[in-house]
Amino acid sequence: MKSIQTPSNQKSLTQATPPEALMAMPAQDFSKRPDVTFGFPSLKTFIARLITFGGALAMTVYATHQMVLIVSQSQVTVLQWVMVALFTLTFIWIALAACGALAGFIFTGRSSIKPTALRKNKTALVMPVYNEDPSQTCAALLSMGLALAQKGVGTHFDIFIISDTTDPDTWVKETAAVNQLKQQLSGHMNVWYRRRFDNSAKKAGNVHEFVSRWGARYEYMLVLDADSLLSADTLISLMNEMDFDPKSGILQTLPCLYRGDTLFARLQQFAGTIYGPIVAQGVTAWQGNDGNYWGHNAIIRVEAFAAAAGLPTIGGIKPFKGDILSHDFVEAALIRRAGWSVKMLPKLKGSWEESPPSLADVAIRDRRWAQGNIQHLAVLPAKGLRWPNRFHMLSGVMGYVASPLWFALVLVGIAMAIQTHFVNIDYFSDEFSLFPTWPVFDSQRMVHLFIGTMLILLVPKFLGLIRSFFSKARRKSLGIVRMTLGALVEILFSVLYAPIFMLIHCKHVFDIFRGRDSGWSAQQRQFKGVPWAQLFKQHIWHTLIGLCLTLVLWYYSPQLLIWLSPTLIGLLLAIPLSGLSGSKGLAKALRYLGLLNIEEEVIEPAIMTARDTFERQLSQDIDKVTIHSLVLNNADAHRHFSMVQGPAKDKRGHPNIHRLSTLCKIEDADSVEEALGWLNKHEKMILLNEPSVFEAIKSLSA
Repeated sequence: MKSIQTPSNQKSLTQATPPEALMAMPAQDFSKRPDVTFGFPSLKTFIARLITFGGALAMTVYATHQMVLIVSQSQVTVLQWVMVALFTLTFIWIALAACGALAGFIFTGRSSIKPTALRKNKTALVMPVYNEDPSQTCAALLSMGLALAQKGVGTHFDIFIISDTTDPDTWVKETAAVNQLKQQLSGHMNVWYRRRFDNSAKKAGNVHEFVSRWGARYEYMLVLDADSLLSADTLISLMNEMDFDPKSGILQTLPCLYRGDTLFARLQQFAGTIYGPIVAQGVTAWQGNDGNYWGHNAIIRVEAFAAAAGLPTIGGIKPFKGDILSHDFVEAALIRRAGWSVKMLPKLKGSWEESPPSLADVAIRDRRWAQGNIQHLAVLPAKGLRWPNRFHMLSGVMGYVASPLWFALVLVGIAMAIQTHFVNIDYFSDEFSLFPTWPVFDSQRMVHLFIGTMLILLVPKFLGLIRSFFSKARRKSLGIVRMTLGALVEILFSVLYAPIFMLIHCKHVFDIFRGRDSGWSAQQRQFKGVPWAQLFKQHIWHTLIGLCLTLVLWYYSPQLLIWLSPTLIGLLLAIPLSGLSGSKGLAKALRYLGLLNIEEEVIEPAIMTARDTFERQLSQDIDKVTIHSLVLNNADAHRHFSMVQGPAKDKRGHPNIHRLSTLCKIEDADSVEEALGWLNKHEKMILLNEPSVFEAIKSLSA
């Protein structure tokens, strides 16, 4: 691999971590209100809030009034009142999205910031990893590091990889990739690496340990995800912004999705490109300094984070007790509570991430997110939080709880159809009348309300598309016709996938409230295929529910069947639609036609080209590195153990059982191959973590 040749930094090459620079990060007390005074929001923020929340409230009141008129043409039943209540709860969230998009359409925000000369501040590019493909993570870091070096600002940044990797085969490749990264950035930028023995509190605990042990070395940290990529100009601009405003706690970029090679990923990245900016600009306009944090692609003032964002362990009952899983929303709220600003820069380009490649993959990720977001119900009562931060957390909760509400609304509508079929109608009342007393239902008003609700759902998409038409760069790279056709394709698949996600989220919420933990699985970033048997197992219940609802409506209410047909078609075709979501062939065909494309695919930024090149080279270099090769190759073993911080200390009287079993198996084995075949995952981690144990297996190869 080629890099700029300058004298190497021997200290960074020979040490895994820098000298510790301790910084206290105490757990915050939710029962105490900090002594902080906040001023009034700006006029722009006030108007944006009026448009977003005032507009949504007015629309909801009107729509609810129309629903009451629909059902009150005759005596209103209990089911009808339940339907009105469910409609109101679900409508207000789509009204908020529409009015927020309108605010974003009106208030476009600042243009991109021009990078200027940096001060002597230091920023850590912090990348937490957990069983990730190291060739991908290190390739992204290498491309960012070299881009910064070419700008002459490499010394203002350190790369700090904080690992929670638990898979032994991944770990040996991870240390090999980090060693390659160190060599390539030698003389340009320090590269540090630490893997934890204890994975407590997951990602939040990983970042907490970094801040506690090395935080005082840095003024800022830019937290990355394993699939993050930021341009050098963007990184410099973020540092400039933090330097300019000493009260800034967090600056969140708007990461754009890229590198999608499946249908689902391309649908997501197209939607993010066309509609995402309008939504983000609306949120930015009304939240002001009371912003949110999405856990990555954001720069953070380390002093503020350490002093204000330490997370406590929540007590109570499941699903609320334990470590806070969706930590980012809470960290933003706590930093704002302490008086620091939390803002978003949606027009700052050059921040990217990847999308889950298929519906099945996003469902796995959503299970963890759902549990973390619902857990925020226990955080909402914390004293001193700003109301926009509480709303951010409540929105996260509703992102999943809304699905059971939508499904309940569908079921109530079907129950009313069945009730109408079975209930005997009193055609003649006791009062004198020339005509029978027919039950009255305002079907025309219902049709109008349904159409209006569907149009409101499409408002963010429509406004985003209109704004894209007025973007000269986007028109030139994507074209108005192709953007319009791409939007139609995206809307079609959104309609089909929506009911599947509705039932997936219903199950998530049900499992969470019965106390089932989501666990911590590594995210699938590149699609490797899902067997049809697995798809059948995942979606058969969605198909059966769709079939049952279809048969019931076909028998009892054919008219309602027509109205619900988009939902039912999505459920009936859940299995093939899920399989299609991971289709690379269809994605490639649509790209060839110019549909669902994004600007970065037409003119690829240099940093993306470099990242892909580095990934291919790194993958070839580390592919041959295995546990067995470490035993046979002293140089590989030395490089690996240079990244290891030594064995964890055992408590007196409590020896590590995995260490003892590892040594016993090695002693009984006649060869390296036999010993490795006997060792389980935990024992292999002991082998790779403790030089004395590793020496024992090396003796078998002598």
